[in-house]
Amino acid sequence: MSAGADPAPADTIEAAVLERYKQRSVAAFGAEALAGLTVGVYQQSTVARDLLVETLRALGATAVPLGRATSFIPVDTEAHRPEDVALLADWARDGRFDALVSADGDADRPLVADAAGRILRGDVLGLLVARALGIAAIVTPVTSSAAIESCGIAKTVRRTRVGSPFVIAGMLEAAAEGATVLGFEANGGCLLGSDVVLPTGRLDALPTRDAMLPIVCALLAARMPGGLAAAVAALGAGHAMADRLQDIPPEASGAFLRDLATPAYADHFFTPIGVPAATDRLDGVRVQLSGDGVIHYRASGNAPELRCYAEAATAERAEALLRWGLASAAAVLSPTT
Repeated sequence: MSAGADPAPADTIEAAVLERYKQRSVAAFGAEALAGLTVGVYQQSTVARDLLVETLRALGATAVPLGRATSFIPVDTEAHRPEDVALLADWARDGRFDALVSADGDADRPLVADAAGRILRGDVLGLLVARALGIAAIVTPVTSSAAIESCGIAKTVRRTRVGSPFVIAGMLEAAAEGATVLGFEANGGCLLGSDVVLPTGRLDALPTRDAMLPIVCALLAARMPGGLAAAVAALGAGHAMADRLQDIPPEASGAFLRDLATPAYADHFFTPIGVPAATDRLDGVRVQLSGDGVIHYRASGNAPELRCYAEAATAERAEALLRWGLASAAAVLSPTT
């Protein structure tokens, strides 16, 4: 811009940026990448509610806006609100959608459900991205499931503490070794650490949390025989669930986690549900139980909450572990309630 020239209006700049972001996906995957798919877009109040519809249509999908809100809706892509679960299941009931998609408020975390309205875990979305892009190295926190290693999609897996700064640091280390790198968190936010050349086009690195990439890659999988549910089943990702105890002061969570890191206390605490076989203290306390099952506790980094994660071979076992984990922690942290 020449000296003295008037700056471009803010809305013009915003429109140009949004168009560039939309064209990033089109240039990489092609204008017919999602042709034949009918996708429900749960718009709620996310800042990407219009961009999601426009981008999916630009990729060839039939995108149907749903649930647009006039006030803020706190969509959590990891600890799902019962209201959102019910909405997705209801929209899926008539069978017209191949998938349903959305994003959190600031659109750096995706929400994707299959044709039956079942919400995909964030780490599963990350694996679908890694497979679609042919990624060699995955960097992800300890809260992602053991399927990251067991599925064999990436040659290298690096585990970190929870949080984008830790993931990015691990991505830089992996990239220095010459690998194509993808980082993602259990909430579904993906960070692309390398340029990727696909048969359909080029996708430049974007090492910041992005909801659009995992949504597009999940929808690419939805075009495969059996749809998105079959693509997820083929990963052999088992079942993982997460929830949290709210209004838990950091000092209370810290004391609980310190106790839980003591073998004698852990053995006693987990007696009703299993025997601790291995413990990881990289971020909180993650306990592998003998036989089948993982329970992981960690304090939230941005709220007075204790997060609980459970993983098992079956959904029933994972749910049982999560319910037990929340109830048992609550009994310790709030014994009078």
